Amino acid sequence: MAKLTPYFYSEDAKTQAGFYVQALGGKIINQMTYGQAPGTDESIKDKIIHMVFQAAGVTFYIADTMHEPPGRSTSFDLNLEFKTDEEAQQAFANLSEGGRVIMPLEKQFWGTLFGRVEDKFGIKWQISTEPKPQG
Repeated sequence: MAKLTPYFYSEDAKTQAGFYVQALGGKIINQMTYGQAPGTDESIKDKIIHMVFQAAGVTFYIADTMHEPPGRSTSFDLNLEFKTDEEAQQAFANLSEGGRVIMPLEKQFWGTLFGRVEDKFGIKWQISTEPKPQG
């Protein structure tokens, strides 16, 4: 059994992680800078080499990209499923700030809320609610 943890590479890991913590509720768990590694160049000592944060109850990793520009999520989305409509609506609104709505968050024919948004960092999210029991 494996555990999946999304790992972001960012131009500004502190700002991006802070955005998700604020938008989805959570906290920074741990962070290490390049300055903590032996022999690091002074110019990058404050950059994040590894950070762990939680948002919406999910654990994420993030680091400042040092070797290539961060990519946009083009072939996948991250899906967050919430128990209530209110939680989903709040998360969608918060992640939309400075980003773009791909598909508005609306009730779908299968019975749940569903929408897609690309946040201001280029990460695509699907926001949905849990299916209600049929019966």
